[in-house]
Amino acid sequence: MNILSLFDGMCCGRISLDRAGIKVDKYYASELDKYAITVTQANWPNTIQLGDVTKWREWDIDWPSIDLLIGGSPCQGFSFAGKQLAFDDPRSALFFEYLNILNHIKSVNPKVKFLLENVRMKKEYLDLISSFLKVEPVFINSELVSAQCRKRYYWANWEFMAPKDKKLVLSSIIEEGFVDREKSRAVIASVGRTTYREYFKKNQGQLVFNKDVTGIKCVNPRTGDRQTYQQDRIYETSGKMVSLTSSLGGRFNICEPEIKSGARRSRGDEVRSDEKANALLADGHQSRWLAKDNIFYRKLTPVECERLQTVPDDYTNHVSNSQRYKMIGNGWTIDVIAHIFKGI
Repeated sequence: MNILSLFDGMCCGRISLDRAGIKVDKYYASELDKYAITVTQANWPNTIQLGDVTKWREWDIDWPSIDLLIGGSPCQGFSFAGKQLAFDDPRSALFFEYLNILNHIKSVNPKVKFLLENVRMKKEYLDLISSFLKVEPVFINSELVSAQCRKRYYWANWEFMAPKDKKLVLSSIIEEGFVDREKSRAVIASVGRTTYREYFKKNQGQLVFNKDVTGIKCVNPRTGDRQTYQQDRIYETSGKMVSLTSSLGGRFNICEPEIKSGARRSRGDEVRSDEKANALLADGHQSRWLAKDNIFYRKLTPVECERLQTVPDDYTNHVSNSQRYKMIGNGWTIDVIAHIFKGI
């Protein structure tokens, strides 16, 4: 197949095609980020770089030979996490470059396949994109095939469904330490800059806690006691996590070192190093965790972020860590895309 990838980033499309077992003859990529291009060429040196997507009319391509057009146009204008300027945001307006290129290819190759990925957005924007592409999107959460909660829409002109749940958990991809939830929050471009305050007070990013932390108790604000709660657990990385409730309904929990004097020490409340530990799960919206200073924590490593996106370990290890975090966060969950490609 001959592939044209717009907004190609670090070439997640190429990894996905390879994982899906699809033979690639030519892979054209449109990307401007020099660091992402460095990673692409280090892994896929035969990639043909085209440059600025807005200059596509100048590209030297045999347009009728393109079998598959793929891309995830910049999403900042659509995302619920942004200002939702939609097509008024110049980044999200690049969707129309994708659309123009798709229509041009269709005029010379009506059988061309296409895939577009984008974030959760208001229904009016979703419907507008669908009306332009003339297909309805499929909603897939990456948590089905990875340890990351990442909700995305996928438009394609072939049939596919969401993949089966592999039941992967965050603890299974961490290199060492403890994690406080079953699935990581979405890996985004700023994941490498996650701070303690952002994590606990703004519900952003993902942190890992030091293996030396022992005996963490959770205080329930409704009662003030230190009883065991199914959803108030911390996982250690020695094994898979048990199933948890999906939401705590906005509960506010305070995490603090265990009080040994006069307190009941429960296996359900401890962090242990000798077996799978139990998990401390916070709601993805309003719940917050406050921790004492003697609890150690760290950011996710680049390799852990790669694993959350189901990218091969050290795939991005050709640039600085800050650039690795950025491109991984801007990329695709490979196993989701590979699953979609298998339906071609």
